[in-house]
Amino acid sequence: MLASNTHPKAHRIGGRSARVRGAVLEATIDVLLTQTLEDLSIAEVARRAGVHESSIYRRWGNKENLVLDAALSRVQVELPIPDTGSLRGDLLALLRAMAAFEATPFVEAMLRLNAGDDTPEAAANRARVWVEADALIGAMLDRAEVRGELPVGIDRRLALETLIGPLQVRLLLSREPFDDAYHEQIVNVLLGGLAAAAPRAAPSGQHPAPSFRRA
Repeated sequence: MLASNTHPKAHRIGGRSARVRGAVLEATIDVLLTQTLEDLSIAEVARRAGVHESSIYRRWGNKENLVLDAALSRVQVELPIPDTGSLRGDLLALLRAMAAFEATPFVEAMLRLNAGDDTPEAAANRARVWVEADALIGAMLDRAEVRGELPVGIDRRLALETLIGPLQVRLLLSREPFDDAYHEQIVNVLLGGLAAAAPRAAPSGQHPAPSFRRA
């Protein structure tokens, strides 16, 4: 996203553009701590950030894009990619962090945005959330493959959905709490499923089975 410093029109890293973006995102986060997505206003965010409303509209277009950008900025802070030395340890660490993050207003804002209309903009926002989520589990699976804990070719999107799906069910439907025993169960199911669904070499003389996609 950052342009090269050699280009005459490029913004310097840490320059005014970066400072304005940071101030606006922090102001948006502050507002989300006390207001719902519906009540949040660009005017209030601009006032807290010390910028003109026009600057926010010019960069983000609308409050939905702004809130998504702010929420995803918190994801990067609250959900760093774990590196415990094992896939099981990484998955458990991520689930624990996700369970804590689920209780924040940023998650509610992201869920509301993802449940929006099927407009091209809403679809683009949902795709952006998936890119961020895929980065979390993708790095862990890459390391697991290098360590020999997983075979190459597993369905990464399915792995991600299996990991976070149970938390979403409890968050949105059953309203049951999360605990470490539940996290262990999720990881056991995921690891067992990945081992069972991994592509296997076809017997001699037969065509190999179609490989799972690598999202």
